[in-house]
Amino acid sequence: MSSAQPGDGNDDLASRLAQTAAEIEALLDGLLKDTVREGEIARPARLLAAMRHGALGGGKRLRPFLTVETARLLGVAPAQALRAGAAVELVHCYSLVHDDLPAMDDDDIRRGRPTVHKAYDEATAMLAGDTLLTLAFEVLADPDTHASGDIRAALVLALARASGLGGMAGGQMLDLAAEGRFGAGAAATLSDVEIRRLQAMKTGALLAASVDIGAVLGGASAEQRAALGIYGRALGAAFQVADDILDVEASPEQLGKATAKDQGKGKGTLVQALGLDAAKRERDGLSAAAVAALAGFGAEADVLRAAARFAAERAS
Repeated sequence: MSSAQPGDGNDDLASRLAQTAAEIEALLDGLLKDTVREGEIARPARLLAAMRHGALGGGKRLRPFLTVETARLLGVAPAQALRAGAAVELVHCYSLVHDDLPAMDDDDIRRGRPTVHKAYDEATAMLAGDTLLTLAFEVLADPDTHASGDIRAALVLALARASGLGGMAGGQMLDLAAEGRFGAGAAATLSDVEIRRLQAMKTGALLAASVDIGAVLGGASAEQRAALGIYGRALGAAFQVADDILDVEASPEQLGKATAKDQGKGKGTLVQALGLDAAKRERDGLSAAAVAALAGFGAEADVLRAAARFAAERAS
């Protein structure tokens, strides 16, 4: 790792976020065309339109940005990392489509637009989410993503674990259970330890995997991958605490979705468990921990350091 002195990276962050978002948008648009590919029979128009509604036209694209920037840190050209980043974003978009369903979080607005089940219908939304998820693994398994089958297998493994039983889907199950969905109907009172575990799975796992996938693409050493793992987990935790704070403090117009829903459903958050001021201190401490994890890297990691601060300081 380099011993160069890091700066703050803030000047590059906004431009690189915007550039990556535009490139991911273009790549997703190409993946979600109506052209039938080898091995396919047809692409149903309504399903494809619902997938496009759920995946295109909004979002910070933070997860693919983390993949691209981590890979860049390790010498991989952004163009090589974009397909892996797109796969991560497809999983994220699937999760949003399913989270918005009436059986889950029951949201009508996402990114300032009707959610997929409102724009289409619940059955179509379920299929759209399912198909975005499977497309993510198709993208990773394709030799266009990486020439090495071993690397592609490692990418698939990292994304599958972050998305599944011990990651995002498992975290959603814990979240539903905490709402009292499967018991007497009363929301559970979670400890701060239980809340951190839930959030590390539901939100943090995919953010951390976004970084790890970039590390795999870049052939990171064991030492580098461990440091980047600490960074990704701390950033993911900071992002979720910031989200909980925004749910209390931000307006629906700022977020592009309804606010104060967590409190209304009795969801366990660190804001409720610790109080607003303590939650802000935890958010800031996690952001600082993410930055500190990159101490062994030099100035080339400044944009990732700025991303950790952005995850905590964002207003939407």
